[in-house]
Amino acid sequence: MRRVAAADRKTIAAVVALCGITLLLGYLNKARCAGPPFDADGRSLVFDRIKDARVCYSDIQYLWVGRDIDHHVFPYIDGGITAHGQLFGGTVEYPVLSGLLMWLGARGAHTDADFLLNSAVLLAPFALVTAWLLARLAGRAALLWAIGPALVLYAFHNWELPVVLTTVAAVAVVALPERLSLRTRGVLAAVLLGVGFCLKLYPGVFVLPLALFVLTGGLAGRDLPRSVAGRYDVRGAVLVVVSAVGTAVAINLPFALTGFRGWLASFTFQQQRTADITTNSIWYWGLRNLYSSDATGEAAFQHTVSLASPALLVAAFALAAWLGWRRFTRTGSYPWVQVSGAMLCAFVLLHKVHSPQYSLWLIPFLVLLVVPWRLVVAFVVTDLALGVGVFRYFNALAVGAPSDGNRLIVEFGVWGQAIVLVALYVAFLRADTRRPKSIPPEPAQAERSLVATARGR
Repeated sequence: MRRVAAADRKTIAAVVALCGITLLLGYLNKARCAGPPFDADGRSLVFDRIKDARVCYSDIQYLWVGRDIDHHVFPYIDGGITAHGQLFGGTVEYPVLSGLLMWLGARGAHTDADFLLNSAVLLAPFALVTAWLLARLAGRAALLWAIGPALVLYAFHNWELPVVLTTVAAVAVVALPERLSLRTRGVLAAVLLGVGFCLKLYPGVFVLPLALFVLTGGLAGRDLPRSVAGRYDVRGAVLVVVSAVGTAVAINLPFALTGFRGWLASFTFQQQRTADITTNSIWYWGLRNLYSSDATGEAAFQHTVSLASPALLVAAFALAAWLGWRRFTRTGSYPWVQVSGAMLCAFVLLHKVHSPQYSLWLIPFLVLLVVPWRLVVAFVVTDLALGVGVFRYFNALAVGAPSDGNRLIVEFGVWGQAIVLVALYVAFLRADTRRPKSIPPEPAQAERSLVATARGR
């Protein structure tokens, strides 16, 4: 990346330090649900009693029991899934690198409180490096990551921080100094996205816009290799795709060979997961109301979702890639980060499962791309409504308390965030890349700045 000016170094240091404080607050928030006394499995007795009411629930603590994590079983090798969709034998519902992180976090742990602490120590460096990279790439805007409420709520909710780092690192690698060829940078970024795929899948969709960026020669086509006779670097684009796929295959292959049933079960579990009240999706809170409440209606609803969700996702991905291509024809630069952000908005909106911690995936794009601040505020507000409201709603249902108020908050969060995601899909595709003031704008941005200055005279 670029050389960092003294003022920028102070900003970077402040962002990383503040991120560390936020991570500590995030851990303390989750740790309210953990501690003695414990049951025979090492589960904190207080967990089930307060996890929803006090909004300190975490998947990390919850999954201590039920996936053989508490028994320190190496993931996938001896596992599988039952006919009723229950995982067993160490198989977890996440890709292999997330399963490996879960196993590492459990090493030496004898209770869910130990597991939470170990996992927090394991995961925190990923958030700090992400903060460092975002501050280098976008300056003070990185504070949205470092001190935003999402990091307090979700840093140690699940195993999201490593996959976020792979995406941000891929963007940073492409922005490396041009003494490295675009092909080399593209291949390195593709490897990172392949690693990300093995953590939480979604970075895999960013390989397409990255390949198109390399195909078109980067910014204004100025990184086309001299060996390329025409306008497009087909070989470079193919190398990007092959590198990403090869990385994902190389990481998954040892697990697939040594425990195919357990490895496959993690994908089967996600495929079979239904769009229910725990998934916070527009499918449950919208489409479900069109079907009867009996078993026949439920089956018809789930069948519709299983067809409509992937079909709409593919359409939204294709539309984003095409709109990015149209922008390339006008500016000469394919907006790969912008298209990736739009694709992610579509994924979070249209997938049958919408977990609150997915906001951590999106925040780096709000940092890296210049979008209206009103959209950023709206995203934060709706995320808070969903992330807090859904647990309060679950608690009200569990204890038989009045739940209408909490239900309204959840619906506001679901539908408010859905509207924001649609708006961000459009805004990302139109956005410029954010850069610190000490760095000159990219070619297309520079041209627009000159036009704006001339018009202002």
